[in-house]
Amino acid sequence: MADTSATVRLAVAADAEEIWRILEPMIRAGETYALDRDMSRDAALAYWLGTDMTTFVAQDAEGTIIGTYFLRANQAGGGRHVSNCGYVVAPHTTGRGVARTMAEHSFVIARSQGFTAMQYNFVIASNVRAVRLWEDLGFAIVGRLPGAFIHPTDGAVDALVMHRFL
Repeated sequence: MADTSATVRLAVAADAEEIWRILEPMIRAGETYALDRDMSRDAALAYWLGTDMTTFVAQDAEGTIIGTYFLRANQAGGGRHVSNCGYVVAPHTTGRGVARTMAEHSFVIARSQGFTAMQYNFVIASNVRAVRLWEDLGFAIVGRLPGAFIHPTDGAVDALVMHRFL
């Protein structure tokens, strides 16, 4: 894995176009998130930059945004001590450590916000790269939802619930 030298910072409104540039290919592919493949730019940005989450971007040495993630409480009330995140990297940076950098950043931020654990509710099992990374970072598969995701080429695939303590 090549070193990206990525830095992570809080997203600002001016980042919206670059965030959309990263989200759109992921949404259109329909392979890794349970989002409508025809989701509009405005709907995607409203979701990713929602008021219930804190959104971050990863930048390369030139300042280009090459990834983004959000952090939020997984549940309200008695479940608010467990965090949840979603991560997306620019297609041309896949395999360069951007997702790992953002995940490690999210663990630090989540702990600083008082979260004691992190849970991913719907990891697509066919996204083997992500599953391998999350397991490498200490996540355990604590649940399997058989055939819960309709992949555009693989058909019905399992979704995983993954968890780790912070």
